[in-house]
Amino acid sequence: MTREQTRVIRIGNRAIGGGNPILIQSMTNTRTEDVEATVAQIHALEKAGCEIIRCTVPTPEAAKAVKAIKERISIPLVADIHFDYKMAIAAMENGADKIRINPGNIGGKDKVAAVVSVAREKNIPIRVGVNSGSLEKELVEKYHGVTAEGLVESALDKVHMIEELGYENLVISIKSSDVMMCVKAHELLAEKTDYPLHVGITEAGTIISGNIKSSIGLSLILNQGIGDTIRVSLTGDPAEEIKSAKLILRTLGLRKGGIEVVSCPTCGRTKIDLIGLANQVETLAAQFPLDIKVAVMGCAVNGPGEAKEADIGIAGGIGEGLLIKKGEIIKKVPEGELLSVLQEELEHWNG
Repeated sequence: MTREQTRVIRIGNRAIGGGNPILIQSMTNTRTEDVEATVAQIHALEKAGCEIIRCTVPTPEAAKAVKAIKERISIPLVADIHFDYKMAIAAMENGADKIRINPGNIGGKDKVAAVVSVAREKNIPIRVGVNSGSLEKELVEKYHGVTAEGLVESALDKVHMIEELGYENLVISIKSSDVMMCVKAHELLAEKTDYPLHVGITEAGTIISGNIKSSIGLSLILNQGIGDTIRVSLTGDPAEEIKSAKLILRTLGLRKGGIEVVSCPTCGRTKIDLIGLANQVETLAAQFPLDIKVAVMGCAVNGPGEAKEADIGIAGGIGEGLLIKKGEIIKKVPEGELLSVLQEELEHWNG
């Protein structure tokens, strides 16, 4: 099923599936019990563009904190549950908009039934999550290792367990740190179910390796029309996950809005701190909700030509720089004023 064909599932004040926009998720790395720290991080992630947030709920105190956190944020909150079905129930009773469980590790069908009963009563969706690292021994043996086919069978077995309990308000996620296995698993799963899919490459790694693996994997999946929500899992500041997710979606043409910053690679002609300037421009651009392209060039000789596809561009030379629009030089400015001149232009553009 493509994302246009998947079921519509409501998560708090948002909806996924059925052709709704692909939503960006992240997960807090604070102690959920620390309400102030968790709310502060969620607010920062909201500002960066996070649309669904997940918090771990490992203790009764964390479950109680869900209520206080929910009162102070505006995006849906997903409670992440491992092993203890009581935490799933407590999180829902305290206002979680969705829960994420692996039905295979919370204590048997009777405990799954207890969770489903509360979810049904409150009409809370359940994300059924399966990771390659937790694939059941019998499926590893059946498929002679951890495989895409085993992941799909494991996920659908758990979905069927909940369906047999009379509940179908579900989202599925199957994740692996093996990029190509993850891609194949999503292709196979999309053929077998119309539930919305949450897509991500788990344990992708640090900023560089994690971004490369996530970009390749997510792009191969999303470009086939598969996937309704995404998370770029990085070992680092969760805000970096949001930046990467937004850029992946924009690059694939799956999302509009937000300034796209392009910059040239440095070379022997570069006479300014182009790397520092490009990073400053990216930070500046994030403040403006404009659907435009901004170019940052390090050479006043080739800058105008290289920036001709951008709406606005700046190019730096020795002691002076250029402001460029659609490849045309508008004016020369002192090198130290390039950033402030660009900011003035963006503010004018933004009205």
